[in-house]
Amino acid sequence: MSRLFFCADEHFRQATFASSGDGSCLFRCVVSAIVCLISLRGLNVNLLGNNRLLLFLRGASGTTALFCFFLTIQNVPLASGVTLSYISPIFTAILAIFLLNERVGAYQWVFYAISFAGVFVIKGFDANFPTIYFVTGLSAAFFSGVAYNLVRSLKESEHPLVIVFQFQVVGIIAGFIYVLFDWKMPQGNDWLYLAGTGLLTQIGQVYLTKALQAEAVGQVSIINYTGVIYAIFFGWLIFGETLTFQIFIGISLVIGGVILSIVYNKRQPVLVEEDTLG
Repeated sequence: MSRLFFCADEHFRQATFASSGDGSCLFRCVVSAIVCLISLRGLNVNLLGNNRLLLFLRGASGTTALFCFFLTIQNVPLASGVTLSYISPIFTAILAIFLLNERVGAYQWVFYAISFAGVFVIKGFDANFPTIYFVTGLSAAFFSGVAYNLVRSLKESEHPLVIVFQFQVVGIIAGFIYVLFDWKMPQGNDWLYLAGTGLLTQIGQVYLTKALQAEAVGQVSIINYTGVIYAIFFGWLIFGETLTFQIFIGISLVIGGVILSIVYNKRQPVLVEEDTLG
């Protein structure tokens, strides 16, 4: 569910990016934070959380990933930027080994490779751009992996909405500093799109946080590859994009890798022995 809402969010952001630039990230965080506050009203929950250091690090890593991703896709072919971002599940699984003591079976790596190959078939990769943006693309994927692991480590101590709220607070601070130097006033319907992207972000983040708190990181992160399928669907439905045979081959690989991973994990004994970083 989180991938579905994040994908819809991406299309809302595409609709506003030309006129509002990176300010869309700030507005997205503001709307999401407001929704968090409304949702938490009446609950006996401390907005500042219990493990404030890890909450801040989660927010900082997620915000860094977000800005690195936007910096990358502004300066490289979009397909290449998206392909780089899908290295994130692999980073997530690798980091989980060291940060959470989660074991990843040998077959699991094969399933990751199959799904990533599907993304590569669909999006391709054009390396004809400055190395610095290759680094920022990898950085976005890496810090996303860090953020996911931190969410998992907070599962025992923090309410999901507190984790999401703290992420948005860090994003608001960083976004405000950024727009001081690159402000673009949204126009007309942009305000509606910005509200939409904030709401979709909120829903996606809550579902993602709950998933990471409920299951091992390695089992959840591979589901991210389904995002490319949602993107294709919305592209076809909204923008009339053509579906080619190559795309169907890529979709088959993505779905195949994800399904194999789910079936494999269902048949395995519990392999998780966690250290919650704190």
